[in-house]
Amino acid sequence: MLFLVVTILSRSHADLNVYPSAGVLFVHVLEREYFKGEFPPYPKSGDASNDPITFNTNLMGYPDRPGWLRYIQRTPHSDGVLYGSPTAEHVGKSTVIEITAYNRRSFETARHNLVINIMATEEFPLPYQAEFYIRNMNVEEMLASEVLGDFLGAVKNVWQPERLNAINITSALDRGGRVPLPINDLKEGVYVMVGADVSFSSCLREVENPHNQLRCSQEMEPVISCDKKFRAQFHIDWCKISLVDINKVVPVYVTRPDPGSGVLPEIGEYNPPPESLKSRDYFSDFIVTLAVPAAVACVLFFILGYTMCCRREGVIQLVHHNSIQKSSKELRSMSKNREISWPLSTLPVFNPVSGEVVPPIHPDNYETTRDNYVMTTFRRLEVNGIPEERKVAEALNL
Repeated sequence: MLFLVVTILSRSHADLNVYPSAGVLFVHVLEREYFKGEFPPYPKSGDASNDPITFNTNLMGYPDRPGWLRYIQRTPHSDGVLYGSPTAEHVGKSTVIEITAYNRRSFETARHNLVINIMATEEFPLPYQAEFYIRNMNVEEMLASEVLGDFLGAVKNVWQPERLNAINITSALDRGGRVPLPINDLKEGVYVMVGADVSFSSCLREVENPHNQLRCSQEMEPVISCDKKFRAQFHIDWCKISLVDINKVVPVYVTRPDPGSGVLPEIGEYNPPPESLKSRDYFSDFIVTLAVPAAVACVLFFILGYTMCCRREGVIQLVHHNSIQKSSKELRSMSKNREISWPLSTLPVFNPVSGEVVPPIHPDNYETTRDNYVMTTFRRLEVNGIPEERKVAEALNL
Protein backbone atom coordinates (compact mmCIF):
# COMPACT_ATOMS: atom_id res chain seq x y z
CA MET A 1 0.00 0.00 0.00
CA LEU A 2 1.66 3.24 -1.16
CA PHE A 3 0.82 6.58 0.38
CA LEU A 4 1.66 9.76 -1.48
CA VAL A 5 -0.13 13.07 -1.47
CA VAL A 6 0.01 14.82 -4.85
CA THR A 7 -2.28 17.74 -5.64
CA ILE A 8 -2.70 19.86 -8.76
CA LEU A 9 -4.19 23.34 -8.52
CA SER A 10 -7.71 23.39 -9.92
CA ARG A 11 -9.17 26.20 -11.95
CA SER A 12 -11.47 27.36 -9.15
CA HIS A 13 -10.76 30.88 -7.95
CA ALA A 14 -11.68 29.94 -4.38
CA ASP A 15 -9.04 28.87 -1.88
CA LEU A 16 -7.83 25.35 -2.52
CA ASN A 17 -7.82 23.02 0.50
CA VAL A 18 -5.50 20.04 0.70
CA TYR A 19 -5.23 17.45 3.47
CA PRO A 20 -1.75 15.91 3.74
CA SER A 21 -0.87 13.45 6.50
CA ALA A 22 1.88 13.92 9.05
CA GLY A 23 4.95 11.89 8.21
CA VAL A 24 3.98 11.45 4.55
CA LEU A 25 5.60 13.30 1.66
CA PHE A 26 3.42 16.16 0.43
CA VAL A 27 3.80 17.31 -3.20
CA HIS A 28 1.81 20.15 -4.75
CA VAL A 29 2.30 21.11 -8.41
CA LEU A 30 1.82 24.71 -9.58
CA GLU A 31 0.80 24.37 -13.22
CA ARG A 32 1.69 27.17 -15.59
CA GLU A 33 -1.23 26.27 -17.87
CA TYR A 34 -3.70 27.16 -15.15
CA PHE A 35 -2.21 30.56 -14.40
CA LYS A 36 -1.96 31.46 -18.09
CA GLY A 37 -5.74 31.88 -18.05
CA GLU A 38 -5.30 34.69 -15.51
CA PHE A 39 -3.27 36.79 -17.95
CA PRO A 40 -4.39 38.43 -21.21
CA PRO A 41 -3.56 36.47 -24.37
CA TYR A 42 -0.41 37.18 -26.29
CA PRO A 43 -1.01 39.43 -29.35
CA LYS A 44 0.60 36.92 -31.71
CA SER A 45 -1.30 33.70 -32.12
CA GLY A 46 0.48 30.54 -31.08
CA ASP A 47 2.96 32.25 -28.72
CA ALA A 48 0.88 32.30 -25.56
CA SER A 49 2.40 29.02 -24.36
CA ASN A 50 5.86 30.61 -24.31
CA ASP A 51 5.06 33.19 -21.64
CA PRO A 52 7.69 32.90 -18.88
CA ILE A 53 5.90 32.57 -15.54
CA THR A 54 7.57 32.39 -12.11
CA PHE A 55 5.97 31.80 -8.72
CA ASN A 56 6.47 33.23 -5.27
CA THR A 57 5.17 31.29 -2.27
CA ASN A 58 4.97 32.45 1.32
CA LEU A 59 3.01 31.87 4.50
CA MET A 60 0.20 34.39 4.75
CA GLY A 61 1.41 37.36 6.74
CA TYR A 62 5.06 36.25 6.59
CA PRO A 63 7.80 36.65 3.97
CA ASP A 64 8.73 32.96 3.73
CA ARG A 65 7.24 29.49 3.85
CA PRO A 66 7.00 27.18 6.90
CA GLY A 67 10.21 25.37 7.76
CA TRP A 68 8.97 21.97 6.59
CA LEU A 69 7.74 23.23 3.18
CA ARG A 70 10.12 23.79 0.25
CA TYR A 71 9.65 25.09 -3.27
CA ILE A 72 11.47 24.56 -6.55
CA GLN A 73 11.06 25.79 -10.12
CA ARG A 74 13.93 25.09 -12.48
CA THR A 75 13.06 27.59 -15.25
CA PRO A 76 10.28 30.15 -15.94
CA HIS A 77 8.95 27.74 -18.59
CA SER A 78 8.51 24.80 -16.18
CA ASP A 79 5.96 24.11 -13.44
CA GLY A 80 6.68 24.96 -9.83
CA VAL A 81 6.50 22.35 -7.07
CA LEU A 82 5.82 22.71 -3.36
CA TYR A 83 6.98 19.70 -1.35
CA GLY A 84 7.84 18.68 2.16
CA SER A 85 7.01 16.39 5.05
CA PRO A 86 4.91 17.80 7.89
CA THR A 87 5.50 16.42 11.37
CA ALA A 88 3.21 15.58 14.26
CA GLU A 89 3.60 19.05 15.79
CA HIS A 90 1.82 20.54 12.76
CA VAL A 91 -1.26 18.32 13.09
CA GLY A 92 -4.50 20.26 13.42
CA LYS A 93 -2.97 23.54 12.30
CA SER A 94 -4.29 25.22 9.20
CA THR A 95 -1.50 26.68 7.05
CA VAL A 96 -2.39 29.24 4.37
CA ILE A 97 0.18 29.61 1.59
CA GLU A 98 -0.06 32.61 -0.72
CA ILE A 99 0.87 31.74 -4.30
CA THR A 100 1.73 34.67 -6.57
CA ALA A 101 2.33 34.06 -10.27
CA TYR A 102 4.42 36.59 -12.25
CA ASN A 103 4.12 36.85 -16.02
CA ARG A 104 7.61 37.94 -17.08
CA ARG A 105 6.35 39.10 -20.47
CA SER A 106 3.46 41.36 -19.47
CA PHE A 107 4.62 41.94 -15.82
CA GLU A 108 1.15 41.09 -14.54
CA THR A 109 0.48 39.00 -11.45
CA ALA A 110 -2.16 36.58 -10.19
CA ARG A 111 -2.60 35.40 -6.63
CA HIS A 112 -4.29 32.37 -5.09
CA ASN A 113 -4.29 30.80 -1.64
CA LEU A 114 -3.50 27.22 -0.78
CA VAL A 115 -4.87 26.01 2.56
CA ILE A 116 -2.93 23.04 3.98
CA ASN A 117 -4.80 21.07 6.66
CA ILE A 118 -2.40 18.54 8.19
CA MET A 119 -4.09 15.35 9.36
CA ALA A 120 -2.93 12.82 11.91
CA THR A 121 -2.32 9.19 10.93
CA GLU A 122 -2.10 6.05 12.99
CA GLU A 123 0.85 4.83 10.97
CA PHE A 124 3.08 7.76 11.92
CA PRO A 125 5.87 7.26 12.43
CA LEU A 126 6.72 4.01 10.68
CA PRO A 127 9.37 2.20 12.77
CA TYR A 128 11.82 1.31 9.97
CA GLN A 129 13.18 4.07 7.79
CA ALA A 130 15.70 3.88 4.96
CA GLU A 131 17.25 6.78 3.09
CA PHE A 132 18.57 6.25 -0.44
CA TYR A 133 20.88 8.51 -2.42
CA ILE A 134 19.99 8.51 -6.14
CA ARG A 135 22.76 9.98 -8.28
CA ASN A 136 21.03 10.27 -11.67
CA MET A 137 18.04 12.39 -10.62
CA ASN A 138 17.28 16.03 -9.88
CA VAL A 139 14.79 16.80 -7.17
CA GLU A 140 12.07 18.07 -9.55
CA GLU A 141 12.42 14.92 -11.65
CA MET A 142 12.07 12.72 -8.57
CA LEU A 143 9.00 14.63 -7.40
CA ALA A 144 7.05 13.62 -10.51
CA SER A 145 4.35 11.21 -9.39
CA GLU A 146 5.16 8.53 -11.97
CA VAL A 147 8.91 8.57 -11.21
CA LEU A 148 8.40 8.49 -7.46
CA GLY A 149 5.83 5.74 -7.88
CA ASP A 150 8.31 3.64 -9.88
CA PHE A 151 10.94 4.06 -7.16
CA LEU A 152 8.56 3.11 -4.37
CA GLY A 153 7.50 0.07 -6.39
CA ALA A 154 11.14 -1.04 -6.73
CA VAL A 155 11.72 -0.54 -3.00
CA LYS A 156 8.60 -2.51 -2.16
CA ASN A 157 9.71 -5.33 -4.41
CA VAL A 158 13.00 -5.54 -2.48
CA TRP A 159 11.70 -4.82 1.03
CA GLN A 160 8.32 -6.61 0.89
CA PRO A 161 6.50 -4.50 3.52
CA GLU A 162 2.77 -4.22 4.07
CA ARG A 163 2.88 -0.44 4.32
CA LEU A 164 5.42 1.75 2.57
CA ASN A 165 5.44 5.55 2.62
CA ALA A 166 7.62 8.18 1.04
CA ILE A 167 8.64 10.34 3.99
CA ASN A 168 10.86 13.02 2.53
CA ILE A 169 12.91 14.08 -0.49
CA THR A 170 15.95 16.34 -0.23
CA SER A 171 18.23 17.69 -2.92
CA ALA A 172 21.88 16.78 -2.57
CA LEU A 173 22.67 20.51 -2.78
CA ASP A 174 20.84 21.00 0.52
CA ARG A 175 23.19 18.44 2.07
CA GLY A 176 26.34 20.24 1.00
CA GLY A 177 26.68 18.70 -2.46
CA ARG A 178 28.28 20.54 -5.37
CA VAL A 179 26.52 21.83 -8.45
CA PRO A 180 27.41 19.36 -11.26
CA LEU A 181 29.20 20.45 -14.38
CA PRO A 182 26.95 20.83 -17.46
CA ILE A 183 28.54 17.84 -19.20
CA ASN A 184 27.48 14.25 -19.78
CA ASP A 185 23.98 15.04 -18.47
CA LEU A 186 25.17 15.03 -14.84
CA LYS A 187 22.50 15.41 -12.15
CA GLU A 188 22.49 16.98 -8.72
CA GLY A 189 21.35 13.84 -6.93
CA VAL A 190 18.54 13.43 -4.39
CA TYR A 191 18.05 11.77 -1.01
CA VAL A 192 14.77 9.84 -0.72
CA MET A 193 13.61 8.63 2.69
CA VAL A 194 11.00 5.87 2.88
CA GLY A 195 9.41 4.14 5.84
CA ALA A 196 7.98 0.67 6.30
CA ASP A 197 6.36 -1.44 8.98
CA VAL A 198 8.68 -4.47 8.73
CA SER A 199 12.36 -4.91 9.40
CA PHE A 200 14.92 -4.32 6.67
CA SER A 201 15.38 -7.06 4.12
CA SER A 202 18.61 -9.02 3.80
CA CYS A 203 19.40 -7.25 0.55
CA LEU A 204 19.32 -3.81 2.21
CA ARG A 205 21.55 -5.06 5.02
CA GLU A 206 24.20 -6.34 2.63
CA VAL A 207 25.84 -2.93 2.69
CA GLU A 208 26.58 -3.42 6.41
CA ASN A 209 28.81 -6.50 5.97
CA PRO A 210 32.58 -5.93 6.45
CA HIS A 211 33.46 -6.68 2.83
CA ASN A 212 31.17 -3.95 1.47
CA GLN A 213 32.23 -1.54 4.21
CA LEU A 214 35.84 -2.05 3.12
CA ARG A 215 34.94 -1.40 -0.51
CA CYS A 216 33.11 1.78 0.48
CA SER A 217 36.13 3.00 2.45
CA GLN A 218 38.21 2.48 -0.70
CA GLU A 219 35.62 4.42 -2.77
CA MET A 220 34.60 1.27 -4.64
CA GLU A 221 31.09 0.13 -5.47
CA PRO A 222 29.76 -2.41 -2.95
CA VAL A 223 28.33 -5.69 -4.18
CA ILE A 224 24.55 -5.59 -3.64
CA SER A 225 22.45 -8.42 -5.01
CA CYS A 226 19.28 -6.35 -5.50
CA ASP A 227 20.96 -3.41 -7.22
CA LYS A 228 19.85 -4.73 -10.63
CA LYS A 229 16.23 -4.10 -9.65
CA PHE A 230 17.00 -0.37 -9.46
CA ARG A 231 19.76 -0.01 -12.04
CA ALA A 232 17.46 0.23 -15.05
CA GLN A 233 16.10 3.61 -13.89
CA PHE A 234 17.78 4.61 -10.64
CA HIS A 235 21.52 4.68 -9.90
CA ILE A 236 21.77 4.26 -6.15
CA ASP A 237 24.92 5.01 -4.17
CA TRP A 238 24.76 2.11 -1.73
CA CYS A 239 27.62 3.48 0.37
CA LYS A 240 25.37 6.40 1.38
CA ILE A 241 22.29 4.37 2.32
CA SER A 242 21.06 4.96 5.85
CA LEU A 243 19.00 2.35 7.76
CA VAL A 244 17.31 3.56 10.97
CA ASP A 245 15.22 1.57 13.43
CA ILE A 246 13.49 4.26 15.48
CA ASN A 247 12.61 1.70 18.15
CA LYS A 248 16.32 1.55 19.02
CA VAL A 249 16.95 5.28 18.87
CA VAL A 250 17.48 6.76 22.31
CA PRO A 251 15.42 9.93 22.64
CA VAL A 252 17.27 13.06 23.69
CA TYR A 253 15.43 15.47 25.91
CA VAL A 254 16.57 19.05 25.85
CA THR A 255 15.64 21.21 28.81
CA ARG A 256 14.63 24.60 27.58
CA PRO A 257 14.75 27.64 29.87
CA ASP A 258 11.52 29.19 31.00
CA PRO A 259 10.77 32.00 28.53
CA GLY A 260 8.94 33.96 31.22
CA SER A 261 5.97 36.24 30.80
CA GLY A 262 7.74 38.65 28.48
CA VAL A 263 7.04 41.64 30.77
CA LEU A 264 9.97 43.64 32.09
CA PRO A 265 10.25 43.95 35.89
CA GLU A 266 9.18 47.16 37.60
CA ILE A 267 12.21 49.45 37.96
CA GLY A 268 10.47 52.76 38.59
CA GLU A 269 9.73 55.71 36.37
CA TYR A 270 12.21 57.05 33.87
CA ASN A 271 13.63 60.42 34.80
CA PRO A 272 14.92 62.23 31.71
CA PRO A 273 17.67 64.87 32.09
CA PRO A 274 16.52 68.44 32.68
CA GLU A 275 15.99 70.76 29.75
CA SER A 276 18.44 73.38 31.07
CA LEU A 277 21.90 71.84 31.20
CA LYS A 278 24.92 73.64 32.67
CA SER A 279 27.24 75.05 30.04
CA ARG A 280 30.88 74.06 30.12
CA ASP A 281 33.86 76.22 29.12
CA TYR A 282 36.33 74.35 26.93
CA PHE A 283 38.79 77.27 26.50
CA SER A 284 41.12 76.08 29.25
CA ASP A 285 41.17 72.57 27.78
CA PHE A 286 42.01 74.06 24.38
CA ILE A 287 44.90 76.10 25.82
CA VAL A 288 46.33 73.09 27.65
CA THR A 289 46.05 70.95 24.52
CA LEU A 290 48.11 73.47 22.49
CA ALA A 291 50.45 74.89 25.16
CA VAL A 292 52.01 71.64 26.34
CA PRO A 293 53.14 70.41 22.89
CA ALA A 294 54.30 73.96 21.96
CA ALA A 295 56.40 74.25 25.14
CA VAL A 296 58.04 70.87 24.54
CA ALA A 297 58.81 71.82 20.93
CA CYS A 298 60.41 75.14 22.00
CA VAL A 299 62.65 73.44 24.57
CA LEU A 300 63.86 70.93 22.01
CA PHE A 301 64.45 73.76 19.49
CA PHE A 302 66.62 75.77 21.92
CA ILE A 303 68.63 72.70 22.91
CA LEU A 304 69.33 71.86 19.28
CA GLY A 305 70.24 75.50 18.47
CA TYR A 306 72.62 75.76 21.40
CA THR A 307 74.32 72.49 20.44
CA MET A 308 74.80 73.46 16.79
CA CYS A 309 75.66 77.17 17.11
CA CYS A 310 77.18 77.76 20.52
CA ARG A 311 79.40 74.73 21.06
CA ARG A 312 82.73 74.19 19.23
CA GLU A 313 81.76 70.73 17.96
CA GLY A 314 78.63 72.14 16.39
CA VAL A 315 80.50 74.98 14.70
CA ILE A 316 83.03 72.53 13.26
CA GLN A 317 80.25 70.37 11.86
CA LEU A 318 78.62 73.38 10.24
CA VAL A 319 81.94 74.48 8.67
CA HIS A 320 82.56 70.98 7.34
CA HIS A 321 79.10 70.78 5.88
CA ASN A 322 79.43 74.21 4.22
CA SER A 323 82.84 73.33 2.81
CA ILE A 324 81.61 70.06 1.35
CA GLN A 325 78.59 71.77 -0.18
CA LYS A 326 80.71 74.47 -1.87
CA SER A 327 83.21 71.95 -3.21
CA SER A 328 80.46 69.81 -4.68
CA LYS A 329 78.92 72.79 -6.46
CA GLU A 330 82.30 73.82 -7.91
CA LEU A 331 83.04 70.30 -9.17
CA ARG A 332 79.63 70.09 -10.85
CA SER A 333 80.08 73.46 -12.53
CA MET A 334 83.54 72.53 -13.83
CA SER A 335 82.23 69.27 -15.29
CA LYS A 336 79.75 71.26 -17.39
CA ASN A 337 82.17 73.89 -18.70
CA ARG A 338 85.93 73.44 -18.35
CA GLU A 339 86.79 76.83 -19.92
CA ILE A 340 85.77 78.94 -16.93
CA SER A 341 87.45 81.39 -14.63
CA TRP A 342 89.24 80.23 -11.56
CA PRO A 343 86.82 79.09 -8.84
CA LEU A 344 86.91 80.32 -5.33
CA SER A 345 88.47 77.05 -4.21
CA THR A 346 91.84 78.18 -5.67
CA LEU A 347 92.04 80.90 -3.08
CA PRO A 348 93.89 80.25 0.20
CA VAL A 349 92.01 77.76 2.31
CA PHE A 350 91.90 78.02 6.08
CA ASN A 351 91.41 74.86 8.20
CA PRO A 352 89.50 75.75 11.36
CA VAL A 353 90.82 72.69 13.19
CA SER A 354 94.57 72.75 12.53
CA GLY A 355 94.95 76.34 11.33
CA GLU A 356 96.86 75.22 8.22
CA VAL A 357 96.72 77.53 5.17
CA VAL A 358 96.89 76.02 1.68
CA PRO A 359 98.31 78.55 -0.85
CA PRO A 360 96.62 79.11 -4.21
CA ILE A 361 98.09 77.71 -7.42
CA HIS A 362 98.39 79.72 -10.64
CA PRO A 363 99.44 77.42 -13.51
CA ASP A 364 100.51 78.48 -16.98
CA ASN A 365 98.35 76.18 -19.09
CA TYR A 366 94.93 74.67 -18.85
CA GLU A 367 95.88 70.97 -18.48
CA THR A 368 98.36 71.67 -15.70
CA THR A 369 95.87 74.02 -14.11
CA ARG A 370 93.18 71.31 -14.19
CA ASP A 371 95.41 68.67 -12.62
CA ASN A 372 96.81 70.99 -9.98
CA TYR A 373 93.32 72.28 -9.17
CA VAL A 374 91.99 68.77 -8.66
CA MET A 375 94.96 67.86 -6.42
CA THR A 376 94.46 71.08 -4.49
CA THR A 377 90.81 70.31 -4.01
CA PHE A 378 91.60 66.78 -2.83
CA ARG A 379 94.23 68.12 -0.45
CA ARG A 380 91.76 70.60 0.96
CA LEU A 381 89.19 67.83 1.45
CA GLU A 382 91.76 65.57 3.10
CA VAL A 383 92.69 68.37 5.44
CA ASN A 384 89.05 68.57 6.38
CA GLY A 385 89.01 64.85 7.00
CA ILE A 386 86.92 63.93 3.94
CA PRO A 387 89.11 61.75 1.67
CA GLU A 388 86.02 60.03 0.21
CA GLU A 389 85.38 63.02 -2.02
CA ARG A 390 87.93 61.58 -4.47
CA LYS A 391 85.19 59.24 -5.65
CA VAL A 392 82.97 62.22 -6.37
CA ALA A 393 85.63 63.78 -8.62
CA GLU A 394 86.16 60.53 -10.52
CA ALA A 395 82.40 60.22 -11.10
CA LEU A 396 82.35 63.70 -12.57
CA ASN A 397 85.14 62.79 -15.10
CA LEU A 398 87.45 65.50 -14.02
